[in-house]
Amino acid sequence: MKYLTYSFESKTSLGVLINGQVINLNKASKGIIPNCMIDFLKEFESNHLWVKKNINQLSSNGVKLENVVINSPLPRPHSLRDAYAFRQHVEAGRKSRGLEMIPEYDLFPVFYYSNHNAVGGPGEICIQKEQSIKLDYELEIAAVIGKKGINIDIDKADDYIAGFTIMNDLSARSLQKEEMKLSLGPAKGKDFLTTLGPFLVTKDYLEKFCISSSNGNRYDLDMKAFLNGKLLSKDNFKNISWTFAEIISRVSNGTYIYPGDVIGSGTCATGCLLELNQTNKTDIWLNDGDEITLEIENLSSLTNTVKIV
Repeated sequence: MKYLTYSFESKTSLGVLINGQVINLNKASKGIIPNCMIDFLKEFESNHLWVKKNINQLSSNGVKLENVVINSPLPRPHSLRDAYAFRQHVEAGRKSRGLEMIPEYDLFPVFYYSNHNAVGGPGEICIQKEQSIKLDYELEIAAVIGKKGINIDIDKADDYIAGFTIMNDLSARSLQKEEMKLSLGPAKGKDFLTTLGPFLVTKDYLEKFCISSSNGNRYDLDMKAFLNGKLLSKDNFKNISWTFAEIISRVSNGTYIYPGDVIGSGTCATGCLLELNQTNKTDIWLNDGDEITLEIENLSSLTNTVKIV
C-alpha cells in the first residue's frame, strides 16, 4: 500500500493511493481509520489489515492524485534519527581527502537526532540565507516505525517497520563544516529542514524486491537524484552496509522506539553534492530556483524547488 497525507479543499487528511485515486480513509471507513498518520501508526497492524480487507470497497470513492496537494506522509514524526549506513559514501568521502576508512565504522551503526519539528514534503522549500551557503541535498531512504519496542533483537527488528519513504536530509555544509570541528555531530547544519515523501510505502508492497539475510532485509530498489533534470546520483538500496534491522536494534538498546519514529539510512553512494564535489573536484551547490528530485524505485519521487528567503 501507498499511504499519504494530503490536502484537498482546504482539509488535510490521511489517504491511500489506489489505481491513481486518493481515498480519504477516515471518511471511507466511517471513522474506523483515524485521520492522521501518527494515529494510524499507533495501531498500524490492525489498521493496515482493515485497509487490505476492504480495498475493493474503497477503490470506488476517491479523488485523482493530480487534484490533491501531497504533504509529508508524517508532517510531525514522533522523532527523527539519521544513520550512516552506506559504507561506500563514507569511504568515498574519506578517500577524496586522503584518509583511510574509519575501522570503528564496522563495530556498530551510528546515528544522530535531527529536528522532527522541521519536516516538509514535496514542493517549494524556503531556505534562509545563512543555511543556503553551500546548500546540499542527501539521497536517503527512511524507515517508519509501526510499533513500540525496546532492546529489539536484529532477527525481529524488521517487524517493527511499517514501511519506507524517500528522505532528503538537506544540509548547510558551511555551518556543518564549522560544527564538526567540535566532534559533537551536526547541529545547525542539519536542523533547519528535512523533506519526506511522497508516500509511506508498506513492506508488503515491496515484498518481491526483498533480499533477506541473517542480519536483516535489504531491497533491490534503484535510488537516483536529479538536479534540474540532470542525473547526478545513483545507487541501490540493496547496497546498504548496515541494515535497518541492525540500526533499529542499536537504536532500541536501552530505550523505546515508538510508532511514528522516522529513521533515515544516511546518504547512499554518490548521494550528495559534497561527495560529488570531493570526487570530481567541482564546487556545485543548490541555488535559488533549483529543482532537486530524489527517486527511489517503487517509492515514487520527491521533488523540491529551492527558494532562498
